[in-house]
Amino acid sequence: MNTFRNHLNENLKDENFKNLYNQEIELSRISLKIHEEREKKKLTQKQLSKIAGITQQQLSKIENGISCNITTLIKTCKALNLRLEIV
Repeated sequence: MNTFRNHLNENLKDENFKNLYNQEIELSRISLKIHEEREKKKLTQKQLSKIAGITQQQLSKIENGISCNITTLIKTCKALNLRLEIV
């Protein structure tokens, strides 16, 4: 019987799969951080989106790990006083 972990480990041997998998992990990490910071500041999505100058739908997509453009991400992070860092 093949477990999920075994299946994942096997697929991670493929470089293309591994790169896409790591991108999804990073996107999830960013989405979760934005969601946590918004809740920590006791803001609704509607309130934060107004501060950031984006739509509530755009913010929802970010928090749900759906790809967004860099401008939207920058506006959101700036509104939360989060710093984006490229390493």
